[in-house]
Amino acid sequence: MKALGIILAGGNSTRMKSLSNKRAIAAMPVGCSYRAIDFALSNMTNSNIQTVAVLSQYNARSLNEHLNSSKWWNFGRKQGGLFLFTPTVTAENSWWYRGTADAMWQNIDFLKKRHEPYVVITSGDCVYKCDFGPILDYHIQKQADITVVCTKAPEWDDISRFGTVKIDPDGLISEFEEKPMIAHSNVVSTGTYIIRRRKLIELLEQCNAEGRYNFVTDILIRYKGMKKVYGYMLEGYWSNIASVDSYYRTNMDFLKPEVRDFFFAQEPKIYSKAQDLPPAKFNQDAKVRDSLIGSGTIINSVVEHSVIFKNVFIGNNTVIRNSIILNGAYIGDNVRVENCIVESNETLLSDTSYVGDDQIKIVIENNNRLGV
Repeated sequence: MKALGIILAGGNSTRMKSLSNKRAIAAMPVGCSYRAIDFALSNMTNSNIQTVAVLSQYNARSLNEHLNSSKWWNFGRKQGGLFLFTPTVTAENSWWYRGTADAMWQNIDFLKKRHEPYVVITSGDCVYKCDFGPILDYHIQKQADITVVCTKAPEWDDISRFGTVKIDPDGLISEFEEKPMIAHSNVVSTGTYIIRRRKLIELLEQCNAEGRYNFVTDILIRYKGMKKVYGYMLEGYWSNIASVDSYYRTNMDFLKPEVRDFFFAQEPKIYSKAQDLPPAKFNQDAKVRDSLIGSGTIINSVVEHSVIFKNVFIGNNTVIRNSIILNGAYIGDNVRVENCIVESNETLLSDTSYVGDDQIKIVIENNNRLGV
């Protein structure tokens, strides 16, 4: 494919609360088997994009470890490859990325050295499948300056988190409003854009000269009346996980057979870094219903309508309902967990209870596991 990819994975969100204290949002575990960035990377390689740059800065260690080899997404080629860029202190610059446009401008040498005529820009915090080939064909056919991939927001989601758009019958975006207080459309930007590489370089240099740093507000919205900005409607499942509620709901969606089939069984596949773990073990008193269980997990009691990630231990006479238990958690005996997200590697001591009543409860205890 005659395009290179850029994945924006440097942001933090207060809507994630304490879940983003340990890791970048793009490194959040999803669906027992993946990290959030796996979906963007897999979409790139499945679209035959051979060169991808990941721009990361906030709490990047976990993400860097996940991306320590490009072979899992088939980017280990002589031509192209997977590049990870974090803010670099130089004689001319000591800034962190001050926005999405600034993140790309600080790595503009990468864009200038490439030869691909087009750039696919996407976010690392969305769960979806997408073939970028037909979108590029649409972009070329419409002779667009920028093409924005759009979708209808899930009915349960907070539309004020997104940029809302109105698209005319020819596909031209007539209105684009970023994170509106009152939304006048349920069609939202997915955070995926296609633009000519040279046009992107030109716009980034102009933005930087004017002290502007955000791709959406300072390029898309500001130049909408001067440039041909088209919308392309994405069909199929799409979700952005950058809030506690959306992260919870997205993982719970994997309990639906049609969603599991879409991501686990149907081609093209979603790829992730492989781990050599034994299968989950269900001991004599285990009673599991309507749940997704990760590899290496040991269950001794009741789990209902929950997503249990890898290497989790659940003790005796414990009840887990409507909850997400992240990787490596240890849950003791006689524990009740309902409507919760238990942070990775947490230890919940025996004879305790954690219940989210009005909203999803994030459980972070920092207990010492020694002697448990």
